[in-house]
Amino acid sequence: MSCQPNTNSDTQPAAGNAEIAESMPSKENVWVFFLAGQSNMAGRGLVEPSDTIASERIFSVNADGEIVYAQEPLHYYEPDLTGLDCGLSFGKSLMSHLPDEVSLLILPTAVGGSSIEQWLGDSTHRNVPLMTNFKEKVAIGQQYGTLKGILWHQGESDAQEERITKYQERLSTLITTFREIARNDSLPVLLGELGGYSENNENWQRINQEIHAYAAQDSFSMVINTQDFDHKGDKVHFNSDGQREMGKRFAEAYLKLIQVP
Repeated sequence: MSCQPNTNSDTQPAAGNAEIAESMPSKENVWVFFLAGQSNMAGRGLVEPSDTIASERIFSVNADGEIVYAQEPLHYYEPDLTGLDCGLSFGKSLMSHLPDEVSLLILPTAVGGSSIEQWLGDSTHRNVPLMTNFKEKVAIGQQYGTLKGILWHQGESDAQEERITKYQERLSTLITTFREIARNDSLPVLLGELGGYSENNENWQRINQEIHAYAAQDSFSMVINTQDFDHKGDKVHFNSDGQREMGKRFAEAYLKLIQVP
């Protein structure tokens, strides 16, 4: 494979340009992770050349269901919106702590603007049937490797008075559903806080309280802090530095959760 970056820095690199993998490592050596949630997981950061440098040990999937060498942007559902997400940063950070024979398969399922109720109802949002799409990615993951975890970042769409009080219960139901689909009731789930810069910050922090309250009663989950991240200028979306740091923090949290030094 070629590991050279996409050097077209004048425009955002488009999803779908990643090189197709001609072969995969043996199934027992592939760890599978899912990126789920809304736009801050789908990614809205500026993709820079360094974000498009692929690794021979990190894979993803394209819109045609083909396994590719992962390079940003990983998400392809919203081609006019999607930018840098945290996936490749997570993969590279995690990989540095794993045995050389382990490879990663990171599967994107996040769609901007999706509420937790839409996920639970398998609503079609921006032309993506949310839970059905997740199930399809689980099937791909089970075909090629072992399911190891879910990275979840969502809540901006639920930061409304009538939804906040139901968020923890809905999050619990959602994660239970994810684990049922994965056929693993102890599948690790890593949850990212909403940022600390919103014009609706009081409600965003209330969502964060609900996220922490959920994680406190689920020993197979962990929350990462994002309060020091900056936005890309819209007071909604993490900038590129925030996305890269989020990936690193997800990796650190995962290693702590599974007790890897």
